[in-house]
Amino acid sequence: MKQLSRAVCVGLGTALSVSSAVAQPNWLSGYLQTVPLFTEATPLSPSNVSDFNRFRLTLTPSWGPFSVETSYEQTLTVRQHRTPDGFGLGGVPSGGEWLPLENSFTDPDEQHVMWGHRLDRLNVTYSPSRTVDMTVGRQAVSWGTTLFLTPADPFLPFNPSDPFRQFRGGVDAARLRMYPGPLSTIDFVVRATETLEGEEVTALARGLTTWRNWEFSGWAGSLYDDPAAAVGAAGGIGAWAVRVEAVVRDVRGRLIGRGALGLDRILQVAGRDLFIVFEYQRDGLAAATPEDYLSRLLTPEFRRGELQVLGRDEAVAQASYQVHPLWSLGGLTMWNLNDASVLLSPNVSYNAGDATMVAGGVYFGFGDDTITTTRPLPSEFGLAATTGYLSVSFFF
Repeated sequence: MKQLSRAVCVGLGTALSVSSAVAQPNWLSGYLQTVPLFTEATPLSPSNVSDFNRFRLTLTPSWGPFSVETSYEQTLTVRQHRTPDGFGLGGVPSGGEWLPLENSFTDPDEQHVMWGHRLDRLNVTYSPSRTVDMTVGRQAVSWGTTLFLTPADPFLPFNPSDPFRQFRGGVDAARLRMYPGPLSTIDFVVRATETLEGEEVTALARGLTTWRNWEFSGWAGSLYDDPAAAVGAAGGIGAWAVRVEAVVRDVRGRLIGRGALGLDRILQVAGRDLFIVFEYQRDGLAAATPEDYLSRLLTPEFRRGELQVLGRDEAVAQASYQVHPLWSLGGLTMWNLNDASVLLSPNVSYNAGDATMVAGGVYFGFGDDTITTTRPLPSEFGLAATTGYLSVSFFF
């Protein structure tokens, strides 16, 4: 515990010294976050009070055609009970990254204290010209087209219900990007992973271009040793933005389809912006009934972080309204159409300064919560504990 306290003090001291610097270089940035939470009791766990803290420091120096990106992150959670908070705070889903760039510590007696650290970025980029760049190491790769549910994004998609993670998890890969035109990109990514199934290789090629007011993309290759291909499109129909993506994949000899459709737009209400999003996902990798949930939790796809939700048919609705230049009200609803369970989260955010954001909200789960031997997880959101949170974030 002395070593843990010393590490935390060093991290906080570094944050304070950096934020108070008079002239901070433009290749250095940071992020400090604290999230107190209260979780109501459920049939599976008692009520819980916890506090999650994250400190992140990013360096992006460059020398001529070479640039380096390094992001080091520390997390500290103190909780009343060992019961998890349900958000996966502090954790980043892993598809089997082979670089040993993270470690964690848990209080061995009561598990009230958890500390972890991770190099979330560690890569080198070489750009011999304005039309080519090559990156090797741990990096963020995002190929999604829709905003929340992104089944055609093969690289650690976000948890759509997590309001706390500001940065996408990095993957260990080699990447080559070419820009044949100002609105076109050709992208190659090769990624070796080590999972419970053994060594696996992801090797994908993607093309992206625009035509009129539409963006079209497609990728194909090997995804965790499975043949796979995907397409995506985003554009406008009237005042609405339309986003669609779909992927076809051979999983253990079965041809699986996954896809999502989304609509979003900005409305003017009383002279202020109201941003709304609707999405629907049909996922052949997910479960059609609650009886299948447990088996899905044991699949390689879930352990690698590929499944954002458990239900085969899921819908998301999100709204954010700017009631004042500094205040916003919002809400998120996730609906499992197969078991009729719902996750509902109203929230409020306040811009406390150029580099400070304060947000708070409550998560409510509705659905079947009757546990039986054949249905240990009776619905996706029915057993979700009512959770209130307050998040304070500092950027520097």
